[in-house]
Amino acid sequence: MIRLAAVIDTFEADFLAQYRDRLTSDHYRALAAMKHCRTQASPMMQVQCTGCAQQKLVPHSCGHRHCPHCQHHESQQWLERQMKKQVPAEYFLLTFTLPAEFRALAWAHQRVVYELLMRCTWETVRTFSQNDKQLRGTPGAIAVLHTNTRRLDYHPHVHLVMPAAAVDGQRRLWRTKRRGKGKGKGGYLFNNQALAKVFRAKLLAAIEAAGLTLPCRHPEKWVVDCKSVGSGESALIYLGRYLYRGVIAEKDIVGCDNGQVCFRDRDAKTGKVERRTVSGAQFLWLVLQHVLPKGFRRARNFGFLHPNCKRLIALLQLLLSQGIPSLRDIKFAPGRLLAWVKPRAPILCACCGAVMVIVRTRMRAGSAGGMSVPIVTAGAH
Repeated sequence: MIRLAAVIDTFEADFLAQYRDRLTSDHYRALAAMKHCRTQASPMMQVQCTGCAQQKLVPHSCGHRHCPHCQHHESQQWLERQMKKQVPAEYFLLTFTLPAEFRALAWAHQRVVYELLMRCTWETVRTFSQNDKQLRGTPGAIAVLHTNTRRLDYHPHVHLVMPAAAVDGQRRLWRTKRRGKGKGKGGYLFNNQALAKVFRAKLLAAIEAAGLTLPCRHPEKWVVDCKSVGSGESALIYLGRYLYRGVIAEKDIVGCDNGQVCFRDRDAKTGKVERRTVSGAQFLWLVLQHVLPKGFRRARNFGFLHPNCKRLIALLQLLLSQGIPSLRDIKFAPGRLLAWVKPRAPILCACCGAVMVIVRTRMRAGSAGGMSVPIVTAGAH
């Protein structure tokens, strides 16, 4: 497997020469962190085998949220938190896409435009839920900002996972939408074109209110997709997989030679695995252009799925755990999806296969103090 750190070490000089004028301090921090991730330049931790007592040094990960080699544990924790909030309703995956004409504006004012994109997405579905005859209340939603396509091109969009349900705070009522008729047929949440019109109006108004200049030309028709995802587990697992671990998995980097990098991706429409070959400098740009501004939260919970509504979720799960006739097709068991959450893999001894335990958590690089212990740069912890 080709490590991203090795790619950076090989092409960093060419990358900086070509793209220096586009880089921000956030890009430089990400580049430096990923370059030394789990290498001999990283701080070390000392582990010892519980079987044969052999010791070794394991480099720490950089911990950067855009590093493909890190944040697996954080991703699992996020997935666990979302699955504990499952409610008995049909879930939908909505995708709100920023038109291509706005990408230059979004890149120049990332923090502002990303914030407006997240806010307007939520305000759109909240407006529809409050006006819907079957819901008439405040919905709950999990929103995740993505800035990349599977080919790593710049393409800001927001995924929203939400149950077809709402809470009427004034009357203290829980309402859900009826499922589609027929076995296996998904229900209907909102009209895609109507969602797109309202989303467009809200975002254009918000951009102008923020003092930004709209593009000279922008389309009248925007794209919003809304589809049923059953109990929501597949959508949450999909979002959780790419939330904290960068835009490309290292196993998908399949070639690095002759000044070029080859990586593979899966076509969203055909499902076929394709390969893309670019120069090493361009590959690093494709990866680093998706680094978010420092402190920006790309995943957020809204409505009754907000972290402040833990008591409400627990009460709903308790009252509704007996099942609702109109939702018989949805097997509701709060937390049942936690079987998908994978525990952190242990460090195993290469000699006897026993589990290794941490003896010292953090040692500076080169400070082994004369210990004759091997340094394992490919180990996971």
